[in-house]
Amino acid sequence: MTSTPTPAPDRLPTPPGALGPGARTLLVLATAVVVLAGMHAASEILAPLLLGAVIIIICHPVRFPLQARGWPSWAATTAVIVVGYLILAALVGMLVWAGFQFAALVREFLPDLSASVADIQVQLAALGLETQLTDAVTEWLQPGNLLSLAGSVSGTALGIGTTFFFVLAYAVFMAADAGRYSTASQHFGVSHADAIERSTRFSSGVRRYYVVNATFGAIVAVIDGIGLALLNVPGAAIWAILAFVTNFVPNIGFVLGLVPPAIMGFVAGGWQLALVVVALYCVVNVVLQVFVQPKFVSDAVSLSLTLSFMSVVFWTFVIGPLGAILSIPLTLLVRALLLEGDPRNAWLRWLSGDVVTDPQAPPSDDDPATGPADQPADQHADGAADTEADADADTAK
Repeated sequence: MTSTPTPAPDRLPTPPGALGPGARTLLVLATAVVVLAGMHAASEILAPLLLGAVIIIICHPVRFPLQARGWPSWAATTAVIVVGYLILAALVGMLVWAGFQFAALVREFLPDLSASVADIQVQLAALGLETQLTDAVTEWLQPGNLLSLAGSVSGTALGIGTTFFFVLAYAVFMAADAGRYSTASQHFGVSHADAIERSTRFSSGVRRYYVVNATFGAIVAVIDGIGLALLNVPGAAIWAILAFVTNFVPNIGFVLGLVPPAIMGFVAGGWQLALVVVALYCVVNVVLQVFVQPKFVSDAVSLSLTLSFMSVVFWTFVIGPLGAILSIPLTLLVRALLLEGDPRNAWLRWLSGDVVTDPQAPPSDDDPATGPADQPADQHADGAADTEADADADTAK
């Protein structure tokens, strides 16, 4: 008598009164909308909190070699806080300095900028282009607009400096708690091993991501700064810092770092110098940031390029400008919380770029751990043991 095969777990019939797959999907989406709306409403509090958490995650490994040398826990925690403060101080200092230098640079070259705008207007009119296009281009390059942009950059830098003080307070408490959480495996390594492993993998991914970004950002900043200085583009150091900071914005950071130096090159040397600046950034930044860096980032955090790009737009909309810098860690956190805890989500993890295999897939014939499909590995071992036993028996005889 042939037995009826048991349906696969994902194809079991829906129990009476339970929600179907479509209804569950709608419920999950509705819940996500409510949560994200709450995050957006609390973005002024949530963004510094998340930034502080990321800073402590990056600096937390400083604790372990110090404790191994006999430092007390409070001293190791203090060292983590100091390193985090130094990182934040360096970033804020660079942004504030670059913002005010940019504003001063625009004011210095204001007459040249006005002359360049008038020249563009004459050339566009001579080409017979539509009046609306001419007005749009010249309006976008008006000195008043760039002065407003410079002021907004300076104001943004000051706003980041204000956020810096909130992050300082968060970092103190998070660093102290991180020392306690690092002992979780000693207390709950058996009952909560999966959750501890996921949190450890998430923290390691965040650190690897920022190490890769900081490394490539420094390389790009040095090359861009030297190239702009050789081309006599005003404010080469400012644009080098901008290239370093915007490198932390995945995919679109290249464009954000290109526009200001290209405009300044146009003002200082005409459209020829502006094209050379664009060519320099295309050669250096596109090769390193678009072709080389994504490979290292993908290996570090296992996220697809599409998801990396969409996460920038999505998290910037949810929590504001800091969402662009925190987009990858936040996406990794969502994946760790919602997908990695359930083996049935292996398909969704694979779509996100993670390296996983189907848990229901049969073992491969070439897998040395299982052996050929028609004879498991344990049967090989049993057979070898029987052969050795028979040989011993024959020898005894």
